[in-house]
Amino acid sequence: MDYGRKLEFGISVVPEADLFAQTRALVHAADLNGVDLVGIQDHPYQRRFFDTWMLMATLLAETEHVRIFPDVANLPLRPPTMIAKEAASLDVLSGGRFELGMGAGGFWDAIEAMGGPRRSPREALGALEEAIAIIRQAWSEVRSVQFEGKHYRAHGYHPGPRPAHDIEIWIGAYKPRMLRLTGRIADGWLPSLGRMTIDDLAAMQKLIDEGAREAGRDPAGVRRMLNVTGSIGEQPVEGPGLTGSVDYWVETLTKWATEIGIDTFVLWPSIPDERQVEVWGSEVAPRVREEVASQRR
Repeated sequence: MDYGRKLEFGISVVPEADLFAQTRALVHAADLNGVDLVGIQDHPYQRRFFDTWMLMATLLAETEHVRIFPDVANLPLRPPTMIAKEAASLDVLSGGRFELGMGAGGFWDAIEAMGGPRRSPREALGALEEAIAIIRQAWSEVRSVQFEGKHYRAHGYHPGPRPAHDIEIWIGAYKPRMLRLTGRIADGWLPSLGRMTIDDLAAMQKLIDEGAREAGRDPAGVRRMLNVTGSIGEQPVEGPGLTGSVDYWVETLTKWATEIGIDTFVLWPSIPDERQVEVWGSEVAPRVREEVASQRR
């Protein structure tokens, strides 16, 4: 299964306040070494973390090339009207370098402790669908946003500014209904290896494809992303994730691209140092692109 999409490569960093110098170094290394994307977790209830949106603004101001996105935005604690405003603002201020990853929510005790709602899986899915509808309206040509839903409503507010480019919306989804929703309305799918296995991907891709076709969309129009924890090098690293040489990573990711249909790989480095990011951007990424292009030919 290969959807024929252009390949992209990213890294994901943790917004831990005490590790800001390390995070900044990793993101700058990504910006200098051809990495396309930087994702940042969004857990506002985590006491050790910065606010992700403030951190994204800071890092966008300090970089020139990478696109930055929440991996994924915590919808229950962030109203969709404000997500639309903040995302568009960051996109304009950065010259079109913001994308939007979104999740329906989790860790409900912590969300409720901050004054957010506690939602069932069905309610969380419905709220996500409503939120995306509002956000897309806010980014469109409409003079005022009008929406009446079960979870969210907007009664004639004037949106703006318009984003500098067509911001993509990527959904972190794992369950069947959420996967079909991704196929129907999202620009991309953003799961994490570890919450499911590589063997699960084929069945999950099928549900996304079904959702896309039901909505009259080409399944190839949906970006297929994967957060992958791991380290590049021969030195074994304890814990989950991939560990291996550059050759190992190239072989593995090429197979996942051409046989499973993944087009965007986001590395969560087990060894958070700049050299890992340099090798990822300057060695692994170009070789995977070459191998995939060769196999496609």
